[in-house]
Amino acid sequence: MKSITINGSKRESVGKKVTKALRNAGKVPCVVYGGGEPLHFSADEIAFKNLVYTPDVHTVVITLEGGEKIDAVLQDIQFHPVTDAILHMDFYQIFDDKEITMEIPVHTKGTARGVKNGGVLRYNLRRLKVKGLPGNLPDFIEADVTSLKIGNKLYVTALSNDGYTINHPDNTVVCQVKTSRNITAELDEDEDEVAADEVPATEVDDAAAVKE
Repeated sequence: MKSITINGSKRESVGKKVTKALRNAGKVPCVVYGGGEPLHFSADEIAFKNLVYTPDVHTVVITLEGGEKIDAVLQDIQFHPVTDAILHMDFYQIFDDKEITMEIPVHTKGTARGVKNGGVLRYNLRRLKVKGLPGNLPDFIEADVTSLKIGNKLYVTALSNDGYTINHPDNTVVCQVKTSRNITAELDEDEDEVAADEVPATEVDDAAAVKE
């Protein structure tokens, strides 16, 4: 997973007056948890641009005075209700040998067969919660939709990986191909049947769903 470096300064005082002064100076008050005592620091708001205003996920290297570096992930962020300025950020310290949970974006690969025949690819989830060691977590999870026909669903089981665990039930649908008004018929006589109690990686809806 890609990492972003944030240069910050430790905060010795965390009172309201000091916090207000930091914000007026264009800085964001922050805190890091997970490494024992919480560590308070501040950094220029512009330094968080590539971390906050992006659909991608990153780990963060917080660099403080004296060369101290802390590996972390963004845990929470507060915005001003009117100006959308960043008011406060919480980070969680990470370690190479300790698993963490993060939401990883899903990127689709290929063009679904059902889309070529007039269907529409619908997303149920654009991010998945996964758990694993920081070094094993990807920038994104790739979902190959090429084989999906009209009525097919792609389940999280199709995206399993030995490097991390997907924290969703096996019957969670990531995306599916639905019918549209300009659909052309696609009938396959050799289509495999699926048992009612079986949850496959992809599945065909019943005839009623195909006709909607």
